Amino acid sequence: MADAIEQIAGHLRAQRDMNDPVSEARKESMPDPRRIVETLNEIRALVLDETPTPQLDATIQVIHGMVSGLVGSDKATRFLDELPDIRHCIAMDVEAAFNGDPASKTYSEIIASYPSINAVSTYRIAHAFYQLREPVVARIMAEEAHGKTGIDIHPGAAIGCHFFIDHGTGVVIGETTVIGNRVKLYHGVTLGAFSNRQGREDMGRKRHPTIEDDVTIYPNATILGGGTVVGANSVIGGNAWLTKSVPADSRVVTEPPHLHIQQAGQDPDPDYEI
Repeated sequence: MADAIEQIAGHLRAQRDMNDPVSEARKESMPDPRRIVETLNEIRALVLDETPTPQLDATIQVIHGMVSGLVGSDKATRFLDELPDIRHCIAMDVEAAFNGDPASKTYSEIIASYPSINAVSTYRIAHAFYQLREPVVARIMAEEAHGKTGIDIHPGAAIGCHFFIDHGTGVVIGETTVIGNRVKLYHGVTLGAFSNRQGREDMGRKRHPTIEDDVTIYPNATILGGGTVVGANSVIGGNAWLTKSVPADSRVVTEPPHLHIQQAGQDPDPDYEI
């Protein structure tokens, strides 16, 4: 067994000396994901008013220190400047969830239990880090919410206020997506890109759609492409596959499937026998 272990270790040691993606990643300086998640949780507690008001100044000072440890003091100060705007948008997102879901009873219920608020509040914090050119910090924050909610929002996306994702599981919002104000999505919606045939040549290009103000997109709709624009006040029906722009005030629906209903006692139809 000792010989086998030595041989395996030798192979792995040789691979670590190669210039493959794993060995190259090991050479890069990467922030500690645990510290990022701890920082995210402190920031979310602050903007969701979980921090006692008398301790607000002290809490902000602590958060500045935590963020400084991740991205440096200058960027930490610039991030803190964004906090009032982040909280404002989150408050509007909570209002959107309350107004958009008759099942909700209180604002506190929404903040405590709705996956949309977890995912979208995390996105708003992560987006601020993305704009500070700290993409790794931003992506780790986004993946923390993705793992908990099943909602995958790239921190590079630009999303307006009063945004609500009803149910939420399976929603995907790509990096260059632009979403206006007062937009509502349902579960399973994909705002994505076409298959990347150009490889990394597509980096920096707008690959994902633009959704203008006051749009509703129903479950499992897929909207693809950087040139695809859904005009304001439009409604996209469930299971729609949209790869071209539609003007404002559009209604996009798919043809309903043909249903065959067989009652007990009827002769089975061989074309539909199950």
